[in-house]
Amino acid sequence: MNDSGGVAGPASGRTSHTHRLRGLAVTGFIATLAAVVATTLAAALARAVGVDFEVPDGGETIPLSGFAVVTGFFSVVGTVIAVALLRWSARPAERFVWTAVSLTAISLVPPLLSGANTATITALLGLHLVPAAVMIPTLTRNLRTRTD
Repeated sequence: MNDSGGVAGPASGRTSHTHRLRGLAVTGFIATLAAVVATTLAAALARAVGVDFEVPDGGETIPLSGFAVVTGFFSVVGTVIAVALLRWSARPAERFVWTAVSLTAISLVPPLLSGANTATITALLGLHLVPAAVMIPTLTRNLRTRTD
C-alpha cells in the first residue's frame, strides 16, 4: 500500500543529482561574476599606475572590457568542467584542481610570448591569477561539499 515510497526513491535521487549540478552551476555563475569584477578592477588599477597593456603585434591596447569578456568566458568554461566532473567523475574535486591548475599554468605562456613590455607582461600574468584565485577554490570547495 505504500506506493509513494517506491516511486519517490528513484525520483528523489534524480532530483538530488539535478539539484547538485544546478547548485554547482549557480555557484559557478556567482564566482564568475566575482572573478570578472575582481579582474577588471585589477586591470583598471594596473592601468591607473601606468601599465599600458599594449601588445606589440598590431600595437593595440587591451581594453578593460576585453579583460571582463575573456575572464567571463574562461570562468564559464571552468564551471562547465566542474559540472561535468561532478556528473561523471568519482573524484571531481581532485580532478578539477589538477585540470584547473594545469590550464591556469598553460594560460601564463601567451603573455610571456607576447613581446609586450615588462610591466604589461607582469600585469597580464597577475591578471591570469586573479580569476584563478577566485574560481578554483570556490568550485573545489563546492565540489567537495556536493560529493561528501
